[in-house]
Amino acid sequence: MLHTRKSLRDELLDEVFASPYAASALPKYRIPDDEHLPDRAHQIVVDELMLDGNSRQNLATFCQTWLEPQIQDIMARSIDKNMVDKDEYPQTAAIEERCVHIIADLWNSPEAAATMGTSTTGSSEAAMLGGMALLWKWRERRRAAGLPADRPNLVTGPVQVCWHKFARYWDVELREVPMADDRLLMTPEEALARVDENTIGVVPTLGVTFTGAYEPVSAISDALDQLERDTGLDVPMHVDAASGGFLAPFVTPDLVWDFRLPRVKSINASGHKFGLAPLGVGWIIWRDAADLPKDLIFDVNYLGGNMPSFALNFSRPAGQVVAQYYLLLRLGREGYRRVQQSCYDTAQHLAAEIAELGPFEIIHDGSPADGIPAISWRLKAGQEAPFTLFDLADRLRTRGWLVPAYSLPADCENTVVQRILVRHGFGRDEASLLMDDYRAAIAHFDSHPITVPMSEEEAGSFHH
Repeated sequence: MLHTRKSLRDELLDEVFASPYAASALPKYRIPDDEHLPDRAHQIVVDELMLDGNSRQNLATFCQTWLEPQIQDIMARSIDKNMVDKDEYPQTAAIEERCVHIIADLWNSPEAAATMGTSTTGSSEAAMLGGMALLWKWRERRRAAGLPADRPNLVTGPVQVCWHKFARYWDVELREVPMADDRLLMTPEEALARVDENTIGVVPTLGVTFTGAYEPVSAISDALDQLERDTGLDVPMHVDAASGGFLAPFVTPDLVWDFRLPRVKSINASGHKFGLAPLGVGWIIWRDAADLPKDLIFDVNYLGGNMPSFALNFSRPAGQVVAQYYLLLRLGREGYRRVQQSCYDTAQHLAAEIAELGPFEIIHDGSPADGIPAISWRLKAGQEAPFTLFDLADRLRTRGWLVPAYSLPADCENTVVQRILVRHGFGRDEASLLMDDYRAAIAHFDSHPITVPMSEEEAGSFHH
């Protein structure tokens, strides 16, 4: 009995770190035998999370890391809502539909109020849905003409890994335009050189992952128009606007890259990048309902009502979609323009500061006419620096900054670049602190030259 009372008293004591549970570590690779009080289990998890990096200092990620407190509240209120269950949560479904039409209007859809589209878990899933629609429509055209439909290909510039996944998963030949020292993007000429009757589509990127620059969507469309006039070959386009889709409409609205080009049949974007929403939401919009094959739409009736589904995932949280709607209402065109322009201003300020350091050649300077608010650079050709970009990235990590260094894809594997993404929440003060640490890192290497340069594998950096 005394033992029971003592155990009960220990349970009721609220000093977490003086409790009996603090005297030993809980098992990490099997479930504990006993249950624990919620505050103690919570403290254990929170303490482990301290070992993660500070996401605001992660200048490698494209994803939004600063959120208004109202978004935190919206996410909490939506934690139990399943996006796929549109019968149980009809208002959330209506909010998703509104977002589709709002975004379609941003992208100059001819009939934004009747556009087909959906939210996804991110731009990678959205891109795959766009690729699948291109593949299915190509098969339809080939079979209707009595032609074989067994050797599809897709033409892209240097793309993010989701397109490599799409090509492998759906057995499509990926004709990726390789980089060259004097050309780091897909050009109209390079695209046309790879197009043939088996091309399901051409995918330019509005904000290439490796440099941040925009590919010339309108010029590629013009080249494909001329190809159709010359040969009768009609090749559609899908624009991967994972980053640029929530930038260009606000900061460079006269840049023609979207549904103003009739050849553009679909566009994907990431809501949790420059859409400013929490992690876990992307968007895919089709120009016309006819561009979304009916075979990709499934009718589901076992969630309480009959509803269409055309996402790769099924059950998924609705909070991110609701938060996206909040942001569209909260900021409006002018608010988004001000936020994004501020990012561009900071990026261009950083580009000038980095160029002044001496050893670097700027590849993309954060100009809104040319790309996203990012800066990418490499060491100047022939530059004798006492460090590599991998060494510099590693040194900056000691101050908490993740500024990735990585080699470019084929055929520029020997070119190493470094890149900074400027997102909402990273302002001039943070940029000033970063540049102080850059100068200190360079001064360190001037005094302690690297004798064995760090490799990319040792650096362990990532670029997405």
